[in-house]
Amino acid sequence: MAAVSNTKIPAKLLDLFEKPIPAALVTLMPDGQPQATPVWVDFDGQFVRVNTARGRQKDRNMGKRAKVTLLLMDPSNPYHWAEVRGHIADATEDGADAHISSLSKKYTGNANYTKQNPAEVRVIYKIQPDKVNGQ
Repeated sequence: MAAVSNTKIPAKLLDLFEKPIPAALVTLMPDGQPQATPVWVDFDGQFVRVNTARGRQKDRNMGKRAKVTLLLMDPSNPYHWAEVRGHIADATEDGADAHISSLSKKYTGNANYTKQNPAEVRVIYKIQPDKVNGQ
């Protein structure tokens, strides 16, 4: 994994990570083409975290190419937004099922993640911010 960054998310942008605002996650395909996917996110005070199933395109991309960008825009004020350029600091399956359930509670109000295929393996990607822009 890449080196640790001391970049912080400014306090004026933290509310975007508390609201149920889907983020656009941009990863890099093997040929370098950017690939964007809407994802649920949270922020644990150090890392922006996303959760996905093993084998999906974003999982394959983040597992091989650590640089990512996230964009969140407040739907009630499109001039309130955050762009986080960062790198994958860690990926773990530990606690991933509980994490997707907590994200489901935040985004849908239902603490039971109901779209999960019983055969899929969930993974949490921890993104260390390297540069943060926003208003």
